[in-house]
Order: sequence, then structure tokens, then C-alpha cells
Amino acid sequence: MSKILSAVAWPYANGPRHIGHVAGFGVPSDVFSRYMRMAGHDVLMVSGTDEHGTPIMVAADKEGMTPQELADKNNRIIAEDLVNLGLSYDLFTRTTTGNHEKVVQQLFEGCRDNGYMVIQESAVAIDPKTGNTLPDRYIEGKCPLCGAEGARGDQCDNCGNQLDPQDLIDPVSKISGLTPEFKITEHYFLDLPALAGALGEWLDQVEETGKWRPNVISFSKHLLDDVRPRAMSRDISWGIPIPGWEDQPNKRLYVWFDAVIGYLSASIEWARRRAANGKGTAEDWREWWTNPEALSYYFMGKDNIVFHSQIWPAELLAYNGKGQRGGSEHELGTLNLPTQVVASEFLTMEGKKFSSSKSVVIYVRDILSRYQPDALRYFISIAGPETSDSDFTWEEFVRRNNSELVAGWGNLVNRTAAMIAKNFGEIPAAGELEDIDRELLEVVRGGFDTVGNLIANHQQRAALGEIMRLVGEANGYVSRTEPFKMKDESLRERLGTVLNTLIQAVSDLNTMMSVFLPHSSNTIDVILGGEGTIAPMPQLVETVDIDNGHPFPIITGDYSNVRPWAARDVVVGTPISKPKPAFQKLDDSVVEEELERLNFS
Repeated sequence: MSKILSAVAWPYANGPRHIGHVAGFGVPSDVFSRYMRMAGHDVLMVSGTDEHGTPIMVAADKEGMTPQELADKNNRIIAEDLVNLGLSYDLFTRTTTGNHEKVVQQLFEGCRDNGYMVIQESAVAIDPKTGNTLPDRYIEGKCPLCGAEGARGDQCDNCGNQLDPQDLIDPVSKISGLTPEFKITEHYFLDLPALAGALGEWLDQVEETGKWRPNVISFSKHLLDDVRPRAMSRDISWGIPIPGWEDQPNKRLYVWFDAVIGYLSASIEWARRRAANGKGTAEDWREWWTNPEALSYYFMGKDNIVFHSQIWPAELLAYNGKGQRGGSEHELGTLNLPTQVVASEFLTMEGKKFSSSKSVVIYVRDILSRYQPDALRYFISIAGPETSDSDFTWEEFVRRNNSELVAGWGNLVNRTAAMIAKNFGEIPAAGELEDIDRELLEVVRGGFDTVGNLIANHQQRAALGEIMRLVGEANGYVSRTEPFKMKDESLRERLGTVLNTLIQAVSDLNTMMSVFLPHSSNTIDVILGGEGTIAPMPQLVETVDIDNGHPFPIITGDYSNVRPWAARDVVVGTPISKPKPAFQKLDDSVVEEELERLNFS
């Protein structure tokens, strides 16, 4: 059994999240975490809402709220949506906790004391209309390197290079549309050049494993070609105070510096909360962070690769004293670097890039209010942006739901249970198996190794495709054996054998399917005579900040009694009733209705 850290990107709390977000960080991390638990590993899945930075201040001002009030509002919306989607976090928290602030400041002090946080002057962008500091992402212009329009002040998505706002050609504020003013001010910079050697060695090591997605490793190594010190503080009043600069309340740590530390702070908060409830100790988090045998997997969209394959590892190396300046170990110990950065590509919608401001968006909350969560999870898993950009269309969503979930998997479950309920009322005993029976059982049970290996190597589309291929094999078995024609009493033993074989195959398939479709797998488990607990579900728990008492909800759950990732013999005599469909067939009119909502029709 390995210690597995499932580190899930932190959704930004300036508004609700759309399906493109959860296609990148949400569903892939949950499928992986559920599988790893079932495979016998000790998984710690953590995340939370990212709540600092200027965009929160801008959004709060528009809504007539304080930044904390807006963060509270959106933290709850996001947490509720992720619970309803079935994402099995051990802890989903937030970056405005007292615990997070303390851990971030510890990391900063360690990096600074080891010599990797240096003070430099830099030009800061000010919006001439509001007088506020503009974050890099709120400045757009032409890229000075490739000439692409729409490059941001921190990065050009066209060529992938990191940028500084003052380097942009014809920069404008995304808030006011005016040309920003630049003033010189002092800031802390992470000395990336002093860490480049150690970063390069680490990237060489992970590349040698052959397990990173090619797009991620190539992009990450490319970042080292032009490495420069990166500012880790901002002129802003909303964020984590900078140790040593307490007399400068308008200087705070950069939101991205504190956000990536959330993986560590959430792990520490998880241990503290458990210890307060008499479970384990407050130091249990170390099993995932300072144990060199522990493994860590970071899930996100490709726009966040730079922060997880360069900035976060650099922070860890600096804290650990592993750059060219050396350094000493600090209170948190020597912290593990990522085992793998698992970045998905982009999901578009009806051929267009998601944009909340342009109403090109489908929010998670809205789609879950009208459709089953597993219909969305299925689409993301079978057709999502795993290694290349993919497009969500309502026509394809309806087609896959109806022809694959309903007509393929759902029909197999229903016809199996219905035939058993009608003919026996319980799972019948199997007589002597024929070759056709043994072949089905063997091919389905072989799926545990095949599918499991694919999930472990982050090939979830292929894994779910393999499960659906096995569903096809089981449906083919029904067509070949024709149990619905075995009405003569002389065939009753053979009928029992076929139906026993069939429900065994369906049960095994449901076990495999449970990591992808937890809601319906629990429903199907009941149909098959189980208790409906094959896939433990997350819970939204009302709590308070363990340091300052501020109320907010967390996502957590008890996943200690998951079903093993293996075939489990069905129990002869288990009562089976006439089933109700596990999946809802969608009318073709859904496509036009949804396009009208988007004004796309």
C-alpha cells in the first residue's frame, strides 16, 4: 500500500465554476483517487477555493460586497457543486483560513531564509481609472515574442512564454480599457535562476520515468530556457501579509504563491481536524509530504502547468534548501516534489472557448439541475480533453447519454435484473459452465487489470472505453445465449446458469464503472441486491475555521471501506426485484432547448 497524494487544482472563487473547469481538474482527479483507494492505496485528496487576489476584489466591488463576503458566497456555491458532482475529497477547504495563512508564511520564511526570496524593484501596473494594482492577467496586449494579440501580462497562451506586463505591446487594462500606468516599487522575487539547475535535474528525472504526458514534460522543460526571477508579492490589500513587512499593509503575497501552497496547508488542516476529533495526530500529514516513498499527483488544466511544474517545485526546492545557494531544513521538514503533473487540455463548447463574460458557458450547477451527474461525468471521461482539446456539444452529450449509457450499459443492467426477477426472484445458482459462459467471465475479470493499469497511468478515456467494450461483450453474450427464449422447464437449470453468469459479469462491470459513475453505480448496486454503498460519496459539512472560528462548509467523507478493485462473487439467493432504469433517456429536443438558452440556435 502506497501513500498517494491527489492534489487537485484550486477553483478560483470569483464566481461559479463551469464544466470546462471540472473537465480539467475535477472528474479526472476523482476517477484516479477512487481507483487508487479501491486498489488498496492510502489516498489523501485535497483542494479548496482560491480566494485572494485582485479579481476577487474587482468582482466583490461589482456586487457591492467585501472580498470576504464574496469569497464566502462563492466558496459555498463551488463546494455544493463539487459535492453534487460526487468528487470524493478528503478535505476541500479554502485559502482564507488561519491555517493556510500560517503555512504560507512558513513556506515564505523558509524560502527567504535560505536565500531564494530576494528584494528587487519592479514596475507595477496601476489602472488609471481605479487607482488599484492590476494583476498580470488583467493586462492584455500583443506578445513581444510571437506577435499574438490577446497575450496576458503573465503569459502568452499562443507561444507559452512567461511575460512581464511592461513587455506587452500596446497594453490595456481589462477592467477599464485604459493604458495602465507603471510605477517602481519593491517586491520579493523568487530567485528562479538560482533554482534552475535543481529544477532541470528534477525534470530530467521525471522525464526518465516515461509517465508524464508528453505535452506537460516538453512544456515544462521549455520553461527553463528563459528563466528569470518571479515576483512573489503584490501591491494589494487583499491577501496574506508578508512576514517582515507587517508595516506595509498594502503589500501581500502573490495569490499564486499562496494558492499552490494550499495542497500542503489543506493536508495539514485535514490532519488537525482529524486529531481534534480523536483520529490520528496533527502530524499525520507528514506521511504524504515528508515520506520519500509517498507519491503525489497534481491535476489541473494546461493553463496552470507553469505554476505546478516550475513555480511550485521551485518553492519546494527553495524551502528544502536544494538550489545553488543551499540552505537548511525548516520546521515542516524536507517536502516532496510532485511525482507527476497531470494536466488536461482545454474543453470548448460548441466550437467556442468558454467565456463567462461572453455568456459562452455552462455552469456546473445549471447542468446538474437538469441532468444526471453521471451523464456529465461520463461525457468528460469518455470524450474529455485528456491529451488534446475537445469540444462539448449538446448533440454529442445527448447521443452519448442515449446510445451508450442508456442503450448500452443501462440496458444490460435492466435486462439482466428483469430476467432474474421474472424467472427466479433471486440470484440463481449456476450449473455446469459452458465455454461461452467461462469466456465471458474471463474477459470481464481480465478488465480489472487492463482498466486499472490505464487509470493508474492517467489514460481514463481508454479505460472507460475498455469498460464499454466489455459491456458490449456482455450484451453480445445475451444475444448469443438468448435466455429470454428459455421458457421450457427442461432449460431452467441452463437459464439459471446463464443468468448467474450474466449478473456476475454485470456486478464486476459495475465495480469497474463505480470510479467513473459513482451515483449510478450505487443505484445499480441496489438493483443487483446490494446496499448501494459501492462508491462512498462526499459530504458537505458545516464547520468553522479551526483558528479563528469563521463559519464555512468543507467537503469531506469516509472512504475507508471501499470495495476492493477485484471481482467479487455474487451471492446465490440474493433477492432481485423488477428494476427501475438507472439512467434517464434524453429527448432530442434537449439539443435545441439548450442551444436556445445559449442563444446559439
